[in-house]
Amino acid sequence: MDTRYSDEQLELQRSAASLVADLRPKTVDDLDDTTRRDKLADAARRSGWYELRGPGEGDGPLASGVEVAIIARELGRGAADVPYLGPVVAVDLARRAGLEVEDAATSAVFDRTLLDFAIVPAAADGVAVDCAGSTRGLALAADGAGGAAHLVEVALPDPAPETDLTRAVAPVTFGELAPDGDGAPVDADAIARSRALALTITVADLLGTMEGVLATTTDYAKERQQYGVPIGSFQAVQHLLAEAQVLVEGSISVAQYASWAVDALPPAEALEAGSVAKAYCANAARTVCETAIQVHGGIGNTWECLAHVYLRRAFLSIDVLGGANVHLRNVLTGFGVA
Repeated sequence: MDTRYSDEQLELQRSAASLVADLRPKTVDDLDDTTRRDKLADAARRSGWYELRGPGEGDGPLASGVEVAIIARELGRGAADVPYLGPVVAVDLARRAGLEVEDAATSAVFDRTLLDFAIVPAAADGVAVDCAGSTRGLALAADGAGGAAHLVEVALPDPAPETDLTRAVAPVTFGELAPDGDGAPVDADAIARSRALALTITVADLLGTMEGVLATTTDYAKERQQYGVPIGSFQAVQHLLAEAQVLVEGSISVAQYASWAVDALPPAEALEAGSVAKAYCANAARTVCETAIQVHGGIGNTWECLAHVYLRRAFLSIDVLGGANVHLRNVLTGFGVA
């Protein structure tokens, strides 16, 4: 198999990169610019990014996991403050369950429930992730007969940013919101495929976040001067940036393989590819982002420096669906996918 992008995929990457570069937050203050953020959200909606996993030919989606990951990578590279993980995975699961999603941009999915793919028990609490602008979410509930998974819609409270300044979360109590035994049934393979897709999106976002923060830091190292020369001329700084670039290159390989595996491999193998990629990229992203803070020096610890926005974004992507230890254990113990 060849995970290099095709000409069409390269064109998709170029167009997504151009759109994000125009409308992304370029300073921390830009995160408060609602006009810019609304333009970015509208552009993402009009570009059809949320419908990529909607119905295509036959039973398949409009686009593969590779195209979905390309968009996620560019959003991460620009620290773009627009939802993506939530709407895309919601549309994918809805298609597999035979449900229609009227407006993908208003849908979200849940960490610790849908994204961890545990059946929602009575009075359980969950967190809607990447849900800015969402009015409803999708969750997996158990029916009373045999514990089969059903996809159900639940209402959402107003979301708010927390650790990640670019993507919002919202607490939900499912015991109050999820109907019992209602909704569309979802089989184990469909759940596994959507989980692999969700992993692919978080991995691609981590990859883009690493690329974005490393580019920002490299530009800073070329401009910031000490002793009359750019700090990028210092061997110690060069070593830090070179080691970060090696981690990025390794992340590209595992991330692109995982995105290809979503649709090309059996569910268990797709999940394994996603777990391997998540374990590697979770550790790599933490190191690359912390390196960026270190190279920035004292200013790297201030609110005005954009490096901490990338670091905080990486923390959320690492946490959603579990960090490196969770996925190393998954690879060793298997997934129990039928």
